[in-house]
Amino acid sequence: MIARGFELVIFDCDGVLVDSEPIINRAHAQVLTACGYSITEQDLVGRFCGMSDPDMLDIIERERGRALPASYGERVGLMIESGFRQSLAAIEGVAEVLDRLKLPVCVASSSAPEQIRRKLELTGLLGRFGENLFSATMVARGKPAPDLFLYAAQQLATAPDRCLVIEDSPAGIDAAFAARMTAIGFCGGSHCGPEHAAHLQVRGAALVIADMRELAAAMAKIDV
Repeated sequence: MIARGFELVIFDCDGVLVDSEPIINRAHAQVLTACGYSITEQDLVGRFCGMSDPDMLDIIERERGRALPASYGERVGLMIESGFRQSLAAIEGVAEVLDRLKLPVCVASSSAPEQIRRKLELTGLLGRFGENLFSATMVARGKPAPDLFLYAAQQLATAPDRCLVIEDSPAGIDAAFAARMTAIGFCGGSHCGPEHAAHLQVRGAALVIADMRELAAAMAKIDV
C-alpha cells in the first residue's frame, strides 16, 4: 500500500500534531452564530476542515451576502488563544513518533506561520521541526491545491514522489494526491467522527490510522 524509499515526512499541524480543531472550530462557530450566520462546530469541521481561515471566511461571506464585522478576527483570535492556554495538547503518541522517525520532517499547515509556531511551542513540539514550518500564506493556493506540499518539498530538496504526507482532512488528502505524494490519513483527533476514516479513504489515503502510535509501527515496516 505504501511505496518504499521515502525521504521526507510532511505533517499537517491541526488535528495531526496538536488537538486544536475543537478549540478553533468552537470559537469560529460561536462568533459566526453571534454575527447571524448560524453554524455548529461539527458543520465547520465537515465543510472546511483543512482549509485556511481566509478561504473559509471568503466562502461564508459569499453565502452570507456581506462581509463579516471588522472585529471578527480579533474576537475569534482571543477565544482561540484562551482555549489554547487552557487545554491545547499534542496528539497522543506524536512526540514518540517524531523521536523514532529517522527521516527529515516538516510541517505544512493552512495556519499562518505565527500560529503554527505558537501551537507547537505550547505543546513542546517546536524543537523537533526547527525552521521546517510551511504555511499556506507562503503559496498562491492553499489546500486542497497541491501548492503548499510542493513548496515544502522544493524547499527541502525532495522529489514529490519521495514525500509521505500525514493528514487528517479530506482537503489535505486531496492536496497530497494532487502533488503526487503518498498520504496517510489520521482520524485520531478529538474532532473526528465515526465516518472520518471513510472520508479520508475515499479521497485517496493509502492508509488510515486512528492512533498516532500506529504510524511508528507502520514506518518501522517500511524500508526507508
